[in-house]
Amino acid sequence: MLDLDTALAGISGILVTPYDEAGEIAPAKLSPIIDRALGAGLHMPVVNGNTGEFYALTTDEACTMAREVCAMVDGRAPVLAGIGRGIRDACTLAKASAEAGATALMIHQPPDPFVAPRGTVDYVKAIADASGGLPMMLYLRNDAIGTGAIADLCAVPGVKGVKWATPNPQKLAAAKAACDPSITWVGGLAEVWAPTFYAVGARGFTSGLINVWPERSLAIHAALEASDYTEANRLIGEMQAFEDIRAEELNGTNVTGVKAALQATGFDCGATRPPSAWPLTPAQQDKLQVFLKTNGLI
Repeated sequence: MLDLDTALAGISGILVTPYDEAGEIAPAKLSPIIDRALGAGLHMPVVNGNTGEFYALTTDEACTMAREVCAMVDGRAPVLAGIGRGIRDACTLAKASAEAGATALMIHQPPDPFVAPRGTVDYVKAIADASGGLPMMLYLRNDAIGTGAIADLCAVPGVKGVKWATPNPQKLAAAKAACDPSITWVGGLAEVWAPTFYAVGARGFTSGLINVWPERSLAIHAALEASDYTEANRLIGEMQAFEDIRAEELNGTNVTGVKAALQATGFDCGATRPPSAWPLTPAQQDKLQVFLKTNGLI
C-alpha cells in the first residue's frame, strides 16, 4: 500500500454511492468498480465525496459507506473518507470512519450560511479529536476566506493536504507559499484543470472519471508527473466531452453523467438523488453515447 504522502500526490478517486431500485444504498455494487480502479493503479479511493452524493446521504448511510468501502479496499490502498455537515454529525462520521479503517479524512468546507474562518478552525480541530488524530485533507471550494485564513486552517495539527477546488491558480500559488511546505496541494477540479494546477505547484488531482475509465486518469497523471503537458492535454482533450456533460445545469449533472456512463458500461449504480438531475436529457445522453463509443468504452 502507498504511504499517504505518495497517495495524496496521486489520484484521489471519488467513488459514486450506488443505490438499489428502491433508492437505498447498495455498497456491494462498488466492488467491481473499486477492483478495476485499483487494478489500473488508482492511488487513493475516496468515499463520501461530492461524486458520492455526500450531501444526499444521511449520516448513518455515510457511516455505512465508509465501513463498506474500507472493507472492499481491504488494505490495497489508503482510503480517504469525506467528513462534513453539522459538527455533531461530522464528529460522528469521523469516529466511524476511523473505526472502519480509513487512512485519512477529507474535510468538506462547511456550507452553512454563517461560517467564520476562525470557527472553521475549531470545526476542523473537533473533527480531528473525534477521529483520534487521523491525518486530514481540507476540501476548499471557496477561496474567498483569504490566504491568511487558509494558512490558519493548514496550521491545524494533522492537516496533510488541501484539495483545491476553485478555478483560481494564482490564489492557490499564494496559499501554497503561505503554508508549511510539507502540505500537499491537490488539484480538486479533476483532470481538465490538473495541468493548470500542476503549473503552480499542485500535485495529483481528484477524479470522478476513475469510476468509468480509470486507465485514462492514470495516463494523465503519468504524463503530468513527467512534465509532458502536451501529452497530458492530448489525453484530457479526448475525455473533455465527458466533463462537459457533467458541468451542465450548474454542475447538476456532475454525478448524473458518471452514473449514466456506469449504466451504459454494465455497472449500474442506480439513479442520483435530488437535487442532482436524473436522468440525462436525450441530448446529453446522445453526447455520452458518442463519447463512450469513440473511446471504446462500449
